[in-house]
Amino acid sequence: MARLPYLEADQVAPEYRDMLKRNTNLHKLLVNSPDMARAFSGIGGYIRFKSKLDPRLRELAILQVGWMEKSEYEFTHHVKIGKDFGVTNDDIQGMMAETEGKPSTLEPLAKAVLRGAREMVRELAMSDKTFAEIKQELSNEHMTDLVLTIAFYCAVVRVLATMKMDNEPYYKEVLQQYPIPGVE
Repeated sequence: MARLPYLEADQVAPEYRDMLKRNTNLHKLLVNSPDMARAFSGIGGYIRFKSKLDPRLRELAILQVGWMEKSEYEFTHHVKIGKDFGVTNDDIQGMMAETEGKPSTLEPLAKAVLRGAREMVRELAMSDKTFAEIKQELSNEHMTDLVLTIAFYCAVVRVLATMKMDNEPYYKEVLQQYPIPGVE
């Protein structure tokens, strides 16, 4: 059960009701601090809709963070979001295999992006070797967007865990196909 209430539109000032267009528990909880919710949504919106980083690679990196942190909410939401941006079942299976150190059919750049996300989760920073490998394929702008995307979602999973965010039933269905080890 969440540590703060989920607010409905009639419980927030009219100028903040647009923050609840996405009817998710995350947005309903964050509007307990509406200006912070707006700032949070601004970064999230840039990442999803304005970044020039390949959206499939972006979503794979986010999925890797959610998977590594065993964040049911983050992982399941981004499986559904990722599929809208070109992530396939094979991509998700590949991410799971790569996490376990097993071979996958993912292309080298996707493997490197996933490794970079794992390093940022586990070691705080991407290694020089991984950064250089990815940088061979991505521009400075894309590298900046990738690193900030991974860092932002490392923060998001911590918010979700600390606030004890409840996952919506529609998203829980994802776990039937992709069960996260250690998550019931």
